[in-house]
Amino acid sequence: MAFKHLFKATAKWTSKQNPELTSRFYSKSHTISLEGKPILEVSAAKAFKGDPSLYNPEDLLLSSLVSCHMMSYLYVCSQNGIEVLAYSDNAEATLEVNPDGSGRFTEVRLNPKVTIANSDKVEVAVALHKKANQLCFIANSCNFPVVHHASCEVI
Repeated sequence: MAFKHLFKATAKWTSKQNPELTSRFYSKSHTISLEGKPILEVSAAKAFKGDPSLYNPEDLLLSSLVSCHMMSYLYVCSQNGIEVLAYSDNAEATLEVNPDGSGRFTEVRLNPKVTIANSDKVEVAVALHKKANQLCFIANSCNFPVVHHASCEVI
């Protein structure tokens, strides 16, 4: 039996009177509220005339994938007796924009670097990224490939 969970977010945007902007160009900055959490200030990416100092939807989607994969990976490592000491990831996402202004992510590349305690478990630790990807809620919701270039070291 599948369990269902409901998540809610509220977006708020207000027109900002800016003499530099004509009615053709709206500010992209807005807020996202999630109950019981700090308000996120969000804009479009700089490439789309947004405020580069704020998070943008593309940042947040990539961040969600990185975070969800890491948590899924730590889960499968605990199931397999692997002691993870450190985890980092320098992920990249490719976004293609069409001439009509539509676009989509075409691929996300995760580059997790994991440090473990067990020298005899390096091969298993690297292989578990595939299992983590199969469990990742966010990766399972995407219509583009999420690929992994994992590395593992032992301390």
